[in-house]
Amino acid sequence: MIRNIIFDMGNVLIKFVPSQIVEELGLTSKEDEELLLKTVFHSGEWHQTDLGTMTELDLWNSVSQKLPKHLLPYAHDIILEWDKDLVPVPGMEDFVRTCKEKGYKIYLLSNASLRQPLYFPRIPGNQYFDGTVISAILGICKPDRRIYEYLLFKYGLKAEECVFIDDLPANIEAANEVGIHGIIFDGDVQNLKKALSPFFS
Repeated sequence: MIRNIIFDMGNVLIKFVPSQIVEELGLTSKEDEELLLKTVFHSGEWHQTDLGTMTELDLWNSVSQKLPKHLLPYAHDIILEWDKDLVPVPGMEDFVRTCKEKGYKIYLLSNASLRQPLYFPRIPGNQYFDGTVISAILGICKPDRRIYEYLLFKYGLKAEECVFIDDLPANIEAANEVGIHGIIFDGDVQNLKKALSPFFS
């Protein structure tokens, strides 16, 4: 019997697509867009903020040494202020609330920086969560199996009583390896409900 539902955050509760973030800056040059993507998101340093080994300020200080001056204001916004306009994934707040009302325990398992607790209260549906595990606080990122094991240990959960919802197949595979049922979220809440129906009583 499933008693616990574990949610990822990016592209499950809120939208987080680096290419889209850069496109929405209004740059007129494709080369500038590609340089920002490469320097900010794809250099490996963004991952270090998820691990907690760099802060966003550390990342900004590093990136500001690598980009041309005209791109610095854009880099500043997407590093230090990307969360000022959080965009919810349609239907997810209602879905989380429904799960809570049905008696399921609700948890968050996310790769995110040390700043995550500051903006989590602005994510619709945050009030329904019974607990969170954030990669930067723990120092371990998905799909490392230890982060799943830590969540189970921290909240006294049985793996077979948990379902994990994430948009990345590698993260779902890692959950399966520790005995947690996993569902890949494609952005469509109706598809998610269908995928979850076999687990729900």
